[in-house]
Amino acid sequence: MKTMEERNVETVRTFIEAFWNRSEFECVDRFLSTDYQELSYQSKDGLKKFAATILEAFPDKRYTIEEIMGQGDIVLVRMTVKGTHQGIFFGTAPQGRRIDVTLYRRYRVVDGRITEHRGWIDMVTMWHQIRGE
Repeated sequence: MKTMEERNVETVRTFIEAFWNRSEFECVDRFLSTDYQELSYQSKDGLKKFAATILEAFPDKRYTIEEIMGQGDIVLVRMTVKGTHQGIFFGTAPQGRRIDVTLYRRYRVVDGRITEHRGWIDMVTMWHQIRGE
């Protein structure tokens, strides 16, 4: 039988694959609780809007979990996102450059649903890569 931490890690891993890699934005209803708190993008809709912006700018984007750990109801993830800049990204025209950026996510999982999310991404490195600096 799996521990709570193992189940929580599995929930987050499955969410990342569905939402970020397969761009199944409607899966938020399946994975996120009704009282979900989005601490990086303000709301569920903000999360979906940001993900759509990433998809438009980097249609070949791929998120890879490098490290994931659960402790109690908290799941921490270190991952990378790689892709090619092929669409407008916050006003910056596509240059066809590749990105390889580290990001961190902190999720709270209760009763099999993600109730809270906060994310950090290395935007300095991302902008340098987009601009070819």
